[in-house]
Amino acid sequence: MHNGWASYWNYPDIQHAVCCAHLLRELTGIDGNHPEQKWASAFIDLLLEMKKVKDKAVEKGKDFLSYYHYHKFDKKYDELIEQARKENPLPETTEKKRGRKKKGKILALVERLANYKVSVCLFIHNFNVPFDNNQAERDLRMIKVKTKVSGCFRTEEGARDYLKIMSYVGTAHKQGYNAYEAIKNAITGHPDFIFE
Repeated sequence: MHNGWASYWNYPDIQHAVCCAHLLRELTGIDGNHPEQKWASAFIDLLLEMKKVKDKAVEKGKDFLSYYHYHKFDKKYDELIEQARKENPLPETTEKKRGRKKKGKILALVERLANYKVSVCLFIHNFNVPFDNNQAERDLRMIKVKTKVSGCFRTEEGARDYLKIMSYVGTAHKQGYNAYEAIKNAITGHPDFIFE
């Protein structure tokens, strides 16, 4: 799962999923700065409805959506892309200019949503795929803070040790254990208690 950065698509042998939280941020920016772009708020509503319907299905113990919902979401997605393309046509090109046509951020997002529809909607087709990768980003945030404060890790071994400790504390937290208790148990020779 990623934010749709162009270079990520160069890995053809993996299944891609787009982080919908990143899309929501982009769409919210368009909706706030360009209120005439009506499709953006409708697309936000569509993504949130898809998430809500999936969450309800998961609560009921299902691992797929009904044909009705797949069809409804697919149709609405295509309608919104069509509306967005009508509101944002490709700019006219002059014969003197070479290279790709400049699209701008809005049209670039529309094209990304159109071209990578399968990856955007993967979370409703495969319930093992989350709506966003916020948890993964939260897990990495402490490393980024550490490097901002300290500048860098002095040795590769120190970086590995830091990652082991943070991974252990993160796992303990996700399992509902207190970080202090987890570290105390690890120091006293009982690090496996969080995996029981």
